[in-house]
Amino acid sequence: MPTPPSPKQTVIAHVSDTHIDTREEDAGRSVARTRVVMEYLNALPYDLDAVIVTGDITDHGTPEEYEAARDLLRTRHPLLTCPGNHDDRAAFRQHLLGEPPTTSPINRSYTTDNFTLALCDTSVPGRPHGTLTDETLTWLTDTLAKLPADVPALIAFHHPPVTLHTPYVDEIRQFDEARLAALTTRHPNITAFLAGHAHTPAATTFANRPLLVAPGVTTTLRLPWEPQTDAAHHVHRDLPPSVAFHVLDDTGRLTTHYRVVPLG
Repeated sequence: MPTPPSPKQTVIAHVSDTHIDTREEDAGRSVARTRVVMEYLNALPYDLDAVIVTGDITDHGTPEEYEAARDLLRTRHPLLTCPGNHDDRAAFRQHLLGEPPTTSPINRSYTTDNFTLALCDTSVPGRPHGTLTDETLTWLTDTLAKLPADVPALIAFHHPPVTLHTPYVDEIRQFDEARLAALTTRHPNITAFLAGHAHTPAATTFANRPLLVAPGVTTTLRLPWEPQTDAAHHVHRDLPPSVAFHVLDDTGRLTTHYRVVPLG
């Protein structure tokens, strides 16, 4: 029997870019890949402290796609989500969260005795790139101000705020990142940043903190030095999906494991 995590060891599963597509020609593929990931997480022998999904939950932001996503993402673990550039805020609120369909940024926080997760909306309606609005930055500032100084904070969003040396993604990353960097200097308990969008597992830094990027469930980005086909095929569609596990120990040190989830 595997050893359970200690009470002060936090384990967070990080999923991203499910791109649920209910169109006839591609519905089975995105649904099947999301289902196998969630079945894997739900079959784990111990409860996770949280499961986060960092955006592009749907491919077209339709009510039908969010209804499908709501069923597919059911889990016994605490679940937190934020939008990506393929998502629609009003439909996301109404059909995934069960809230009134407003178009304001969708920001969520989750706090336990051991950590806080703050999921920030970096989506820009109608545009593929990301940014943090004044409203979201104010919300994040207020959320962090309420925390005890010794509670680690993990900040998650869809768009990475740095280049990842992947030209296709770097052109539509999170911009205006200097304001987030300035906020970070005022909060030493910010432990790491978590992102999606890039469709590749990656680890780098931002504002002298780890920036950990989850792989995409639906596809995996071809890196510039890998064999390329043409502009319409900048991703691997045949590689299996993956998830990230972020482990926060009682010293505040964060370790990330990336795990492939077999399809068959």
